[in-house]
Amino acid sequence: MSFPVWIDVGPWRLHPHTVFEVLAYATAVGLVVLQRSREGDALQRDQRVIVASAALVGSVAGSWLLAWPGGKTVVGGLIGGLVAVEFIKRRIGVTVRTGDLFVFPACAGMAIGRVGCFLTGLSDNTYGVATTWVVGVDFGDGIRRHPTQLYDIAFLALLAGVLWPLRHRFARPGDLFRAFMVAYFTWRLGVNFVKPEPRLAAGLSLIQWAAIGMLAYYALRAHEPAAAPRA
Repeated sequence: MSFPVWIDVGPWRLHPHTVFEVLAYATAVGLVVLQRSREGDALQRDQRVIVASAALVGSVAGSWLLAWPGGKTVVGGLIGGLVAVEFIKRRIGVTVRTGDLFVFPACAGMAIGRVGCFLTGLSDNTYGVATTWVVGVDFGDGIRRHPTQLYDIAFLALLAGVLWPLRHRFARPGDLFRAFMVAYFTWRLGVNFVKPEPRLAAGLSLIQWAAIGMLAYYALRAHEPAAAPRA
């Protein structure tokens, strides 16, 4: 396999990252609409549109900002989406937790996006460090590396598979979303040890420190009452 793996559609040759990023957002939005129609929603339609739009804008902005001065990061996207939703909910007076509806669409969208990251190869900067493991992938420079994009896909599939049958067992609105966020940030804290990122304090990267910050955020909110105005 030669990277990047361009995708030919008729007379057009499309970059894999662009193709799968568009598919990721389209799939996530479609699943939000589908799940809302099947399982209902605590928000009115216009409120959900506003909250979902804020989540989308915040995730795009956050993904760029945390990866500044170049690239994008899913961790920043999740944080940016959360911040944007919290802000807009306060502005429109929504006091119920609203994040549960996004859990499985987020898992699907993030996994699809990671396919594009993998097919892009070295220029995407989401690969892992060199490895002698059998799973190592040569992205074109003669070095076998951890395919951390594929690890992420596998983790997201596993996480969705675990949470789906449990989705109605969470005691309070928002607890499903909390479980998703805690699980994913814990995963990123660990898997980023095999990514060639600049290290800051304590040998951790910026992404890992962001993950720790979010885990601390959820730990401090562990005993909030169900009516708290949060995502």
